[in-house]
Amino acid sequence: MTTSTEKPTSRAIVALVVIATAQLMLVLDDSIVNIALPSIQTELAVSPTHLPWVVNAYILAFGALLLLGGRIGDLWGRKRTLQLGLAIFVLASLAGGFGQSTEMLIIARAVQGLGAALASPNALALITTTFADRTMRDTALSLYGAMTGFGIILGLLLGGVLTGTLGWRWVFFINVPIGILALVGTRTLVGADRHPGRLGTIDAILGTGGMVALVYAITRFGESGLADPLAIVLIATAAVMLTIFIAVQSRSRNPLVPLSLFRDRNRTGAYLTMLLMAIGPMGTFYILTLHLQQVEQYTPLMTGIAWLPFAAGIFVGAGTTPKLLLRIAPRYVVTGAALLGAGATFWFSRITTETDYWLHLAPAMFLLAIGFGGGAIALTQAAIYRVDSDKAGIASALLNSAQQIGVALGLALLAGVAATVTAETGGTTPQTLVDGYTTALVVATGVLIAAAIIAFVMLSTRSNTEDRADVPSPAA
Repeated sequence: MTTSTEKPTSRAIVALVVIATAQLMLVLDDSIVNIALPSIQTELAVSPTHLPWVVNAYILAFGALLLLGGRIGDLWGRKRTLQLGLAIFVLASLAGGFGQSTEMLIIARAVQGLGAALASPNALALITTTFADRTMRDTALSLYGAMTGFGIILGLLLGGVLTGTLGWRWVFFINVPIGILALVGTRTLVGADRHPGRLGTIDAILGTGGMVALVYAITRFGESGLADPLAIVLIATAAVMLTIFIAVQSRSRNPLVPLSLFRDRNRTGAYLTMLLMAIGPMGTFYILTLHLQQVEQYTPLMTGIAWLPFAAGIFVGAGTTPKLLLRIAPRYVVTGAALLGAGATFWFSRITTETDYWLHLAPAMFLLAIGFGGGAIALTQAAIYRVDSDKAGIASALLNSAQQIGVALGLALLAGVAATVTAETGGTTPQTLVDGYTTALVVATGVLIAAAIIAFVMLSTRSNTEDRADVPSPAA
C-alpha cells in the first residue's frame, strides 16, 4: 500500500483540532485543580483528610474505568461514546464549579473521571477511522501524544491564573466552553461501524472492580505510606479479581479485554514501557514541583511558568519523533527516549538547596520532556497500529490505562520515598527535604532505565516505512 499524498481538507484539520482539544481538556484536569486546593479548602472548610480526594477521585475513576470505556466504544460506537463522555465531563465540570460542599465536589470530580474514561480511549481510536491518509494519521497521533505532557503544564499555569483572578471555581468552569466546542466539533469525526458482541456483566464487574482496587491502593500508598493496611488489602483484592478476570477472558466469546492483543510482543512491550515511562517523568514532575515551592519558595504561578521548558520539550519531541520513526525502528526510538529521560532525572537528582534554575533545572526539564514526548508518541503508534477494527477502542484504553496507572504509581512511589527519607533525617528543613527529593529522583532514574531495557527487548525492529505495506486503510 502507498501512502496518500493528498492535502488535508478543512474537515480533516477540524477533526484534528477536535481530538487534540478533547485530549488536552481531559489531561489538563490531572493538574489544574492542584493549584486551587488551598483556596478550595478555605472556602468549603475541607478537612485535610478529604482534601486529597478532590484530586484522587478524578484519577481513581479515570484510571479504573478506562478499560470499560474503551470496550463500550468498540461495541456501541466510538464517536457516540466520545460524545457521551464529553457531555458527562462538561456537566460534571459545571457541577464542580457550583459545588457547595466537600461531598458535592468530590462526587463531581469522580463523574468527571467517568466522562474522561469514556472519551479518552475513543478519541485515540477515532484517529484510525477519521484519518485515512497515513501522514495525517501520524500527525494526529503526534498531537495527541503532545497534549498529554502539555496539558499538565497548561493545567498548572491556568490553575494559578484562574485561582488568583476569577477564583477557584473557574478551574471547573473553564471546561464548559472548551468541552462544548469539542462536542460540536465531533461531527467532523468518522465513526467506525459498531461491532457485534455484548458487554458481559461478570467481565465488567471483575475488570472494573479489580482496576478500582488497584488504583485506590496506589493512591492510599501515596497518602499513608507503604505499610498502610488498607492499601495492602486492596492490592490483594485487585490481584485476586484481576487473576479471575484474566481466566474468564480466556474463555469468553465477547471478552472485555481480548487476550489476543497481548500475543503481539510489540504491543505488549508498548504497554509495559508506557507504564514505566509514566512513573518516571510524572513522579519527577511532582517531586520537582514540591522542590520549587517548598525549597526555592516559588509561588504556584511561578512554578507553572518555571515548567515552560518542559512544554517546549514536549513539542520538540512530538515534532521530531514521527520523522525518526520513518527511518529508525520504534525499539531504538523509545529506548533512546527512555535513556534521555533517565539522564534528565539523574541530572535533577543533583539538586541542592541553592540550585540554579537556568543552568540546572531548565535544561533538565527540556531533556526530560523530549524523552517523554517522543517516547509516548512512538509507544502510541506501536500500541494501536495493526489492531483489528473491532479491538481498536480497547487497545487504546489499555495504553491509556497503563499511562494513568503509571501516573498514580509514580506519584505514590516517589512521594513515598521522598517522605520516608526526609522523616528518617528527623526534620523538615530545606536540606532534609532535598535529601528526600534526590533519593526519589534516583529511583525515577532506575525506573526509566528499566523502561529502556523493556523497550529494547520487546519493541519492533521495523521502521514505519517498512510497516506501511502491512497497515490496512481504516474503514470510512
